[in-house]
Amino acid sequence: MIRRGPGLLKGRGSFCMAFIFMLFFASSSWAGEQNSIPTALTNKAAIDLIQTNANYVWTLVAAALVFFMQAGFALVESGFTRAKNSINIMMKNIMDFSIGSIVFWAIGFGLMFGATKNGFFGTTDFFLSGWEGPKGDQWILAFWMFQVVFAGTAATIVSGAMAERTKFVAYLCYSFFICGFIYPVFGSWAWGSLLHGNGWLEGLGFIDFAGSTVVHSVGAWCALAGAMILGPRTGKYGPNGEVRAIPGHNIPLAALGVFILWLGWFGFNPGSTTTADASIAMIFVNTNQAAAAGAISAMITSWILFKKPEIGMTLNGALAGLVAITAGCANVSPKSSIIIGLVAGVLVVLSVLFIDHKLKIDDPVGAVSVHGVCGAWGTLAAGLFNMGGTSVKLVTIQLIGIGACFFWSFGTALILFKIIDVVVGLRVSKEEELEGLDLLEHGGHAYNDFQVIN
Repeated sequence: MIRRGPGLLKGRGSFCMAFIFMLFFASSSWAGEQNSIPTALTNKAAIDLIQTNANYVWTLVAAALVFFMQAGFALVESGFTRAKNSINIMMKNIMDFSIGSIVFWAIGFGLMFGATKNGFFGTTDFFLSGWEGPKGDQWILAFWMFQVVFAGTAATIVSGAMAERTKFVAYLCYSFFICGFIYPVFGSWAWGSLLHGNGWLEGLGFIDFAGSTVVHSVGAWCALAGAMILGPRTGKYGPNGEVRAIPGHNIPLAALGVFILWLGWFGFNPGSTTTADASIAMIFVNTNQAAAAGAISAMITSWILFKKPEIGMTLNGALAGLVAITAGCANVSPKSSIIIGLVAGVLVVLSVLFIDHKLKIDDPVGAVSVHGVCGAWGTLAAGLFNMGGTSVKLVTIQLIGIGACFFWSFGTALILFKIIDVVVGLRVSKEEELEGLDLLEHGGHAYNDFQVIN
């Protein structure tokens, strides 16, 4: 056994006393330095840092929710169309976001949010140049991530209206231009000041908090142009113009897609605050109530018209309510959100029938009605039900924004689709359409072990 002599104990005692003295001296010095800084200022800096970090977290979580909407759109579009085109639809939905991510990083983000002197498009921030490495502006990265999922949403809306007869290569081309040019330019008019820009439309006082017009109507009017140039699916209309239903192959899949979109919208609308504070509570409530009201009113309308509560119209009614409340979710009351949703649910049913039966434009999923017509209604409603008060001037500004969106999006998309049709061709052959795009465009079947009925 080793014996500890008095010298060893004495040495250790001296060391301990010295260590305690050093700690006391250091703590006294630290306390003196802290006392020289006002406590209130120190607390404010800490609170600001916590708030800033919370803003980052909330914005990125909301971006993830909006990204999940891509899955919702894929399921809705696939469920409302035929089994022989399911792979094609899934490929389009994954590629519009993949292509959109690259082109929005390179071009679209700068056009939309870069600095501008003319109020029409940005001229800086291309290739995320505003972020210069780890010591750069980190907020630009979070903000870009939230905005790129919006760009992907605008592009994927087009897919549904042009489903089952569009060449895959043509789809890749117009996804590139929608995310890189058409959507960002209009977005800069309405939202440019969210970063470095200054759009002419927002300068007028245009209200579109989360994108009823900026995102949804842009996509819808592009979809309308594409559907018109493509023409209807083979067999959709008879020789005398009679409408023939082409049922979707999996309505439960479409219903699941709507529920996913409903969930994703809780990132879409509240996330547009990009701030983690109490304001998101009312936006959550407004978003939910409008969707619920839209589903109810669409069901009742279809019940009256068709003598049965029709599932497709009911699902689109929920989406119509979500699209409609997106513009005014932050500036209308929960009571008003229900009214907005109720009107949207009726509008979407009547619009689908009008476009399908009267205009003879084949829109397999009702994208133009849901995102275009109800997006326009929601943008107008944001002015009509504004909690800060409405006026003829405000309503006029809302109408100017709606009109500008239509003429820009529809006009540029019409030119784009004409060029694509000439260069690579927009529509598959009749034989390919009848056989199904899955086999001839992608070399496979979505349901290999099941009989596929055309």
